[in-house]
Amino acid sequence: MVLKVIYAKYVKDFQLLIEFNNGKFMSVDLAEELDGPIFEPLRDVHYFQNFCIVGNTVEWPNGADFAPEFLQDIGRNADKTVAA
Repeated sequence: MVLKVIYAKYVKDFQLLIEFNNGKFMSVDLAEELDGPIFEPLRDVHYFQNFCIVGNTVEWPNGADFAPEFLQDIGRNADKTVAA
């Protein structure tokens, strides 16, 4: 099965709550992952909040994205009820 992000919600700072198609729901903090020119605009928290799900992952208007496998690997298990 191809891993996909099926739900994402901004939490605070550079943190997202993400649900994957394998049933996992995770809290993902990307603060330490915003290195390189493509991720530079994401260091502005207001820009960071402006993401959507494209294909199988979250993506920002400048085309920056992270592989869903990477998001799951760095994420921590979260309670799905916090997304409500």
